[in-house]
Amino acid sequence: MRSLIVIAIVLVIGVGADAGDAGLERHDDRVDVTIDGKPFTSYVFTGHRKPILFPILSPAGTGLTRQWPMMKGVAGEPHDHPHHESLWFMHGKVNGIDFWLSHPEAEKPDHRTGPRVEQTKLETSGPGRPAVIETENRWVKADGDVVCTDSRRLEFAGDDRARTIDFVITIRADHGPVTFGDTKEGMMALRVHPALQLKNAHGSQGAAGRITDSEGRTDAAVWGKAARWVDYSGPVEGLVQGVAIFDHPANLRHPAHWHARDYGLVAANPFGLHDFTGAPAGTGDHTIPAGESLTLRYRFVVHLGDAAAAAIEDRWKNWAAASKHPE
Repeated sequence: MRSLIVIAIVLVIGVGADAGDAGLERHDDRVDVTIDGKPFTSYVFTGHRKPILFPILSPAGTGLTRQWPMMKGVAGEPHDHPHHESLWFMHGKVNGIDFWLSHPEAEKPDHRTGPRVEQTKLETSGPGRPAVIETENRWVKADGDVVCTDSRRLEFAGDDRARTIDFVITIRADHGPVTFGDTKEGMMALRVHPALQLKNAHGSQGAAGRITDSEGRTDAAVWGKAARWVDYSGPVEGLVQGVAIFDHPANLRHPAHWHARDYGLVAANPFGLHDFTGAPAGTGDHTIPAGESLTLRYRFVVHLGDAAAAAIEDRWKNWAAASKHPE
């Protein structure tokens, strides 16, 4: 029987609220997403070493992810880790290849022409509730050889309190076995606005954020721990706002371990057990046999208020119950 890893990313709808209409506008390099006619995000599929979502705008219209390196010269923003591009999916050991650091401006010269994810097909649906983007992609080594392929389904919705994206990705081992290696460098990732950082770092300014997880841990205590969800929130442009990521109960090694940094990176990572737990190196390796595939599901919630005010725990429970038996 085929084992599936589906990866779904969702930004959650407000609890008990009516959802707004989501719209899509397709361009040569991206698909723009709106909620009730207001900008939400763009799915950008050219100009980077992997597809990204940028910007990520809250219901108040505030960008909640770092703008660099997509935009230059933004006051108060750090210029570290150029591969941290808003919202993305990637991993640091895929058959031993570092796709995580793959960025034209990355520190290592070989990443200027290095591993990348190339889109081969794009379909959109909508407008309506929700709007959906579906893509096909291939993971390519620096020499042009294909390591594996994936299918992604991104679903967008929202209301006046929260906005949502479901991102579903199925990774297929259709070019031989694929091993996701035991490293903290990955995988379902977000780099938050500097104001949501715990502290100023790498030249950033204005850090006043708080990290919270489903187990009641906060801030630095969240790093490397297993949790059902993680939330970054704090005052951004005078209004408390935040972003949460949910890990689905059906995901591999749920609850996920979290690469949650005080300088603003947060990533759900089921593979980095050595770094996160001190287990022997290689414990977190997972191989997709040739001809099979792997499925994971995640949800992002872009919300007003902090994690408690946005009822993040209730939102996770509602989402998990509604999608208890994913196809």
